[in-house]
Amino acid sequence: MLKNYFAMLKTEFSGYNPKKLSADLMAGLTVAAVALPLALAFGVSSGADAAAGLITAIIAGLVIGALSGGYYQISGPTGAMAAVLMGVVSQYGLNGIFVATFLAGALMVLAACFKLGKLTAFIPMPVITGFTSGIAVIIALGQLDNFFGVTSQGASTLAKLASYGTLGFHPNLAAVALGAFVMVFMFAFPKKWNAVVPASLISIIIATIISSVFHLDVKTVGAIPQTLLPETRLTFSALDLSTLPNLVSPAVSIAILGMIESLLCGASAGRMTGVKLNSDQELLAQGIGNMVLPFFGGIPATAAIARTSVAIKSGAQTRLTGIFHAIGLLIFMLVLAPVMSRIPLCALAGVLMVTAWRMNEWHAIRYILSHKFKSSIVMFFATMLATIVFDLTTAILLGVGIALIFMVANLSNLQINTAKVDPSRMNFMDEEAARRNENAMVVYISGPVVFANAQQVEGLSNQLTGCERVYFSMRAVSDVDISGAQAIMTLISQLKERSVEVVMCGLSDRARRMFDRCDLTQMVGEDHIYWSVDKALLDDRTAAV
Repeated sequence: MLKNYFAMLKTEFSGYNPKKLSADLMAGLTVAAVALPLALAFGVSSGADAAAGLITAIIAGLVIGALSGGYYQISGPTGAMAAVLMGVVSQYGLNGIFVATFLAGALMVLAACFKLGKLTAFIPMPVITGFTSGIAVIIALGQLDNFFGVTSQGASTLAKLASYGTLGFHPNLAAVALGAFVMVFMFAFPKKWNAVVPASLISIIIATIISSVFHLDVKTVGAIPQTLLPETRLTFSALDLSTLPNLVSPAVSIAILGMIESLLCGASAGRMTGVKLNSDQELLAQGIGNMVLPFFGGIPATAAIARTSVAIKSGAQTRLTGIFHAIGLLIFMLVLAPVMSRIPLCALAGVLMVTAWRMNEWHAIRYILSHKFKSSIVMFFATMLATIVFDLTTAILLGVGIALIFMVANLSNLQINTAKVDPSRMNFMDEEAARRNENAMVVYISGPVVFANAQQVEGLSNQLTGCERVYFSMRAVSDVDISGAQAIMTLISQLKERSVEVVMCGLSDRARRMFDRCDLTQMVGEDHIYWSVDKALLDDRTAAV
């Protein structure tokens, strides 16, 4: 893996010159402008604070950016990860987040070592779309307090919503007005201008100016430490071994989400650039980065498609773009911390509301619903609801489980057709062969013979009455499992009890191996197994007796 990494760097920086350096620098600063409001907002929405989000973006840009499996990958805090962290923070506090992040990083390093980078390809599109929409809902609901300027209680998002009824709901009109302004501004801002200066940054600047000039009574971000080593961070002395078992489940969720987001981002960016992502190297980078982040007070980071696409469109040439973006954010933190501390939380809530809306894969959702793909619709809504009600791991397992059930049902669809042998239509048969096959039938089987359709095979016995010989055309049978083999054995036994001769034709290598292992070959007889039905029809097996 190390050898491949250095080979990748050699290719990436081949012919590097001042012109490419300038392009990386400008692209990095552009990404920093986009990342700044998002880092602050995701830091707050995770249950930590704005400073944690900013530090995460800086360290991730430096560490993960330097080790990434693709020069275009820009990592940092994301909305999906923030949604997962909300429950962890409320239950275990910031120290629990730090420990879970470290454990998740270690899991991703192990995944890289075992070359599991391609596993995300086995997650169906409707499942990914469903959990993305579920996370979007969680993000939006999680920002209701900041958007309306109210306070709720409860460990989960649903519990907090329920507390509005018991505690009373009295929105701060100034907060609502600022949050609504940010949302309207971001939706109305022209796309061509947004490519130059992000609407989220401009709207937050305007909202902060309005709040400061008119002295509005709204909650703000608060003090942002001008250091990468804040007081609240992971230390070995603060580790509580008794809580580690409880943090395994959150760590697995963080690791799974980190893998999925980063690899999907890399796949999308790879199509945009024509440079394929090294999946295992990316997992290693994400793992090391997330193991380092807690010691700087950061929260989990993943590759982010929004920032990555901005980097590509801004002319990124190498991984230095991600590093320059991190340095830019560091300068913002050191110079503008007093200003950023006055940003209204309701303005960041507005940014996250719009982000939640836009992160839905609307084109995929419309496609699934408009074409009425029933299995995809079930997977989408089941995963989305499970993400909202339970957690990411449960949602993914449920979605993949449903997908597997539908897949088995579809793949095990067995087509069986029977036809009586008609010698008059077979010019290749001589009179003797025609006489032998006057009372014969051919059974054409298409599809895998497996547990899901074993009863269908056994039921063939009732369709094959009154014949003396049956030719099974198995050329279209891709596989046979143990249940399918037993069903075939039962069928053969029933036919032989009626003195019906059984001939197997066109067995694939996989099917033949199963026949050999299950003693089906011996039961049928080697002399009754042919490559084709034509050959079997012509052969006079009685002559060999």
